[in-house]
Amino acid sequence: LYMLSMVVFVLGSALSGLSWNIYAMITFRCLQALGGGMIMPVTMTMLYRLVPRERIGTAMGLWGITAMTAPAIGPTLGGYLVEYVDWRFIFYINLPVCIVALLLCEFCIATDPGQPTLAFDLPGFVTSAAGLFTLLFALSEGQTYGWTSELIIVCLYLSAVLIAVFIYVELRSPHPLLDLRIFASFNFTLSNLLLLITVTGLYGGIFYVPLFLQTVNGLGAMQTGLLLMPAGIMAGLAMPISGQIYDRFGARVAVVPGLFILGVATYLLHNLSPSTPNATIDTWLVVRSLGMGLAMMPITTAGLSFLAQSKIGSASALSNIVRMVGASFSLAGLTAALQGYQAGFVNNLANAYSPGSLSLDIAEANLHGTPTSPSFLTTLFNLIQGQGFVRAVDQIFVLTAVITLAGAFLAIFLHSKKAPRGVPMASE
Repeated sequence: LYMLSMVVFVLGSALSGLSWNIYAMITFRCLQALGGGMIMPVTMTMLYRLVPRERIGTAMGLWGITAMTAPAIGPTLGGYLVEYVDWRFIFYINLPVCIVALLLCEFCIATDPGQPTLAFDLPGFVTSAAGLFTLLFALSEGQTYGWTSELIIVCLYLSAVLIAVFIYVELRSPHPLLDLRIFASFNFTLSNLLLLITVTGLYGGIFYVPLFLQTVNGLGAMQTGLLLMPAGIMAGLAMPISGQIYDRFGARVAVVPGLFILGVATYLLHNLSPSTPNATIDTWLVVRSLGMGLAMMPITTAGLSFLAQSKIGSASALSNIVRMVGASFSLAGLTAALQGYQAGFVNNLANAYSPGSLSLDIAEANLHGTPTSPSFLTTLFNLIQGQGFVRAVDQIFVLTAVITLAGAFLAIFLHSKKAPRGVPMASE
């Protein structure tokens, strides 16, 4: 299944690079995502089958290096290719990497016989795919079409109905596509809630910081990627450390301080302004990544630690769905909050520039114009919009920090179960 997933991903990447218009690009990206979406849960399941349970924390820490460093290294490499080579190479670069992965899998990984007697859950597949697609589309495009538009309301309604049918089908199926009964485990449910919170903290940084740097500070894609790279390196360094901590002391020792560090560093980002030095921004991002690297993989590993080996595949798939939906939900929610904050700040700033006000007098002196000239009004409007955007982004970091610090408190109740050496795990 891993090799099949990789082949589909390679095919989708190659065709995306050959795209002749945006519709072809979207189609081939969907094919690429079909393969890419299977890779993470499959590799997580492979790890749990290959690695002794008492060493799983270290193994997951090493495995998680890619998940944490890719969002930082990707923009740097992608920015270079887009600016200096050709945008198509951001897809073509996947081909040699995937070919090497296929060869390594063929010659280095033992064949797993699997369970050929299991039947494929077609009703579960159809209802989950349709339900998640309509939900993610609504969350992703709500800002574009409007949250009260007919299309978005219909998509939200359809997603609710389809997901409800999916839950009903899965709870009655002898061989469910996703075993939802796993959520009966308190530790697994709590770990996924913490995963949602952590993903919110992650995307609050890797989306809005580059947006600020490029929109406000005017940095290019390559410059922004280089500024983010040290944070990615720190996350990669923290991952194996968190794995060692998990194996020796359990999840809470890594997760609680990790989320606390992430929350505090995210709060520091609310001081962002056009005059903030790049070195200061880099420092805040590196500290954020330290917290993220300490928390992310122990959260996932702790959620799986109470489950039987036969449940790991479904559990890892569920965790990936939570991460995917959580990323879209958090970005949609934070973007809606950003627009609301910006509208409020812009309105307040505009009122401050009323005729005869000191602010308007200062603007006249600095912009060398009169309030009646179109060029002056345009410049003042852009200035107000820019100031409102900066203040709104800063407020988003405060909101994200509060959510993350709440997660640090919840992580106190997270447990991790480790098997004695040589003894397999039993189900909970």
